[in-house]
Order: sequence, then C-alpha cells, then structure tokens
Amino acid sequence: MSDVMKDPHIVKSYDRDLESIQALIMKMGGLVETAILEAANSLEARDEELAERVRKGDKAIDALEEKVNEEAARLLALRQPSAGDLRTVLSVMKISANLERCGDYAKNMAKRTGVLVQMAPMEGSAGAIRRMAKAVELMLKDALDAYIQRDAELAEDVRQRDLEVDQMYNALFREFLTFMMEDPRNITACMHLHFIAKNIERMGDHVTSMAEQVIYLATGHLPEDERPKADRTSVDAGRS
Repeated sequence: MSDVMKDPHIVKSYDRDLESIQALIMKMGGLVETAILEAANSLEARDEELAERVRKGDKAIDALEEKVNEEAARLLALRQPSAGDLRTVLSVMKISANLERCGDYAKNMAKRTGVLVQMAPMEGSAGAIRRMAKAVELMLKDALDAYIQRDAELAEDVRQRDLEVDQMYNALFREFLTFMMEDPRNITACMHLHFIAKNIERMGDHVTSMAEQVIYLATGHLPEDERPKADRTSVDAGRS
C-alpha cells in the first residue's frame, strides 16, 4: 500500500468511494434487468408503449456507466490503490461496460417490437423469446449477487448457464428458418425475431464476461478453460 493509503482516514474515505461506485453498479444492474424483461414482455404483449419506455430508459443506463467511469478514474488518480483494490476498480469498469451493452441490446429489441406489432405474429415465438430473456435476466441477477459476495462458485454457475441460452437461441434459429421456408411472407418478421433472439444471446455473453470478472476478483485468476458455447448456427448454415 502506498504511503498515502496508510492514513486510516484516507483508507476509510477510499472504502466509501469504492462502496459508492459499487452501489452505482448495482443500480445500473437493476435497470438492465428491468429493461431485458420489459423488452421481452413488450414483444409478447405487442405493447408499443412499454417498448418505447425501454428505449427511453436506456439513457439512464448510459448515464450510470459514464458516472461509474468518472468515479473510477477519480479514485485511481487520487487514491493510488494497492494491487488488490486496483483489480476491483478495473473490474468495476469492465462490468459497467458489459451492463451498458446489455442495455443497448434491450433497446434494440424494443425498437424491433415497434415494427413487429404491424405484422402477423409467429406462433409461439414471442413466448420462446420471453423465456430466453428470463434465463439471461436470472443469469444477470446471479452475476450481480456473485459480485457483491465475491462468490466464485456462483459466478462459475452463471458462466456454465450461458450454454443453455445458446441452445435456446439455436432452437429459435431453426424454428425461424422453418417458418421462412414454409411461407416467404414470414421472412421479414422472422428476420426481426432472429435479430431479437441474437441480441439476447449476446446479452448472455456479456453477463458471462461479468461472471468471469467476479471469478478474477475472488481468486485473482480468470477461468483457464474455454467458455462453453453452443452457438454454431452460422457454421451449420454455411455447411447446409
């Protein structure tokens, strides 16, 4: 620890600063959880007003990421944190970036809802997308809990569950292909639905990155094994 950080008053102030940043992360995470669920619900209910609320709400998520980065930069500049605390601050910045991207994907989902409500619904698709979004939202909730508790085991569980999200995406991808082959009039709606499903799959990847940061915080090491993946649709489509 630097000479500056040996002063107990400064250490207490530093701890408060770090707690303040972590509180911002949790607030941001709560907003993202809500955005994911509301974006999926707006599609299933064909609720344009709810979709618009998700789109507008993304500004608050972006503002929180900016605040996290400002506070983290200030803390780095003024507090000269030790190696362990430096790891915490840098992980916070990476987690906030992942949360911001999840917020963007939720906003993109909501944008497509406005288009899809003008088209005939694809039977069962909106419900399947909602279930996939719920799986990612639960991953995110557990990743945030793991972060607060520095629980590497829970974070690893989140990391493994991304495989389930990939499998759900693959099933939807095949379903949309079937709809399009059965009736070319389904192509436009299925393309929008596919992009929504892909957005959710990408959210799962970002939540998995958050879980890996938690493992790094708790153990000092990133996972050595390759991240489990089941998204092979682009490869399989290219071989067909």
